[in-house]
Amino acid sequence: MDIYKAHLRQAFLKQFDDLGAKLEGLSSYDMRRPLVPTGTNLLGLVKHVGSITLGYLGGVFDRPADIELPWFAPDSEDDADLWVTAEESNEQIFELYAAARALAASTIDALELDSPGFVPWWPPESAKVTLEQILVHVIAETARHTGQADIIRELIDGQAGRWQGDPSLTENTPEQWATHRTRVEQAARDA
Repeated sequence: MDIYKAHLRQAFLKQFDDLGAKLEGLSSYDMRRPLVPTGTNLLGLVKHVGSITLGYLGGVFDRPADIELPWFAPDSEDDADLWVTAEESNEQIFELYAAARALAASTIDALELDSPGFVPWWPPESAKVTLEQILVHVIAETARHTGQADIIRELIDGQAGRWQGDPSLTENTPEQWATHRTRVEQAARDA
């Protein structure tokens, strides 16, 4: 595997794994509950990213996973892939996510970056793609949703960063964070 492809593979899997890790240690309710007006929630983000990964790194390259995604059916409600019904178990969503990760890694390993694919839900003029294009697209999409998950997790229990004790985040006590937040709020008001 060439170094550029290896970097893309690593970047995708890192974002994918970081998103999944945001749910560790949470109750089912906390995984599912919406904390912003649009209803965005952690388990819904995992469901969505797992689902689109199956499409982009599976079906687009004629490597379907044979996993039913009823939330993408023509008669499903809008945004049905962004939240989890009471009938859908956490385990089902985690299994979907694991299957998506395995299929993605397999597709990346099996194909060359210039391998052709076709995205049927994109406009005809841009539907013909390469693995490289789709990897960049999926990395960006996954990173966006991982960022959303960062904020939601912080709203749930204060955990910030990629994981508990993430060295890229300043080590502050809750009191220090409260002081910092107050200073930022005051600067916003003063501006």
